[in-house]
Amino acid sequence: MKLVIAVVQDKDSNRLSNALVKEGFRATKLASTGGFLKAGNTTFMIGIEDERIHEVFHVIKSNCKVREQLVTPVSPMGGTTDSYIPFPVEVQVGGAAVFVLPVERFEHF
Repeated sequence: MKLVIAVVQDKDSNRLSNALVKEGFRATKLASTGGFLKAGNTTFMIGIEDERIHEVFHVIKSNCKVREQLVTPVSPMGGTTDSYIPFPVEVQVGGAAVFVLPVERFEHF
């Protein structure tokens, strides 16, 4: 058995949740915040049998899309900020960061 932890952008959260249910996967959703953009994410914890890992990956990959987003960098930490003019920078956001961990034991009460 494995524990799949998938961190996805909030924009993909409902679509992924519905797809997981439709495919018969149980998942726990947790609200989380990304460290880079300080934006909302959703973290899914999915317990799954080893032989179904590829199915869960397919559902995640099909429902979590990478997109471009303009962000304005924060002002520099040192020196004067009088002449600092922030220019928006385009970055890739979204998709999914997926971790797979072995599960030694699982109990459901």
